[in-house]
Amino acid sequence: MTEKLLGPLSKRPWTERWATRLLGAALASAAYLLCLPRDLHDHPASPGSTTEATPVTVLGVTALAVLLLLLAVYFGHRDALAWPLLLVAAPPAALMYLSFHTYREPSGVPGWPWQLIWASSTLVIAAGVLVATSVGRRLRADAEESLDGLVVAHQPQPQSQTQPRQQLQPQSRYQQRV
Repeated sequence: MTEKLLGPLSKRPWTERWATRLLGAALASAAYLLCLPRDLHDHPASPGSTTEATPVTVLGVTALAVLLLLLAVYFGHRDALAWPLLLVAAPPAALMYLSFHTYREPSGVPGWPWQLIWASSTLVIAAGVLVATSVGRRLRADAEESLDGLVVAHQPQPQSQTQPRQQLQPQSRYQQRV
């Protein structure tokens, strides 16, 4: 059972491989939807107030980061390098884009443009996923995958029993002259 849950996806049947990947994307989407509100724009703290409050909490962002990093380590351990980026970082970035695009700020409101906030958040999520993926790849115990791309230049040939072994002994300068 452990091999099925922690083994490389490349050695699993394609149906199981794609089902696992779809489940990972669904879990990343669910983590985003559970941890962050749908409307990410700042709102007045109370009706008629001039101060703004953000609907995003530190607890929600921390929980989202932990869940996404755990998913990235898991898929980094099991799959190729590019898949965790597509499965773990892309769904929250797409949902964040939809949230910002759906609830646009009216023009004239001071603050950063939502495109800049979305781009910087996507960059931070993708960088975190790539770092966690590399950590997951380091945790692999599979020796054949850790040696991918390495070429052995020379393999020593065993000496047969019938051939005499030559023993080379250093000669002194006096023996070389004679």
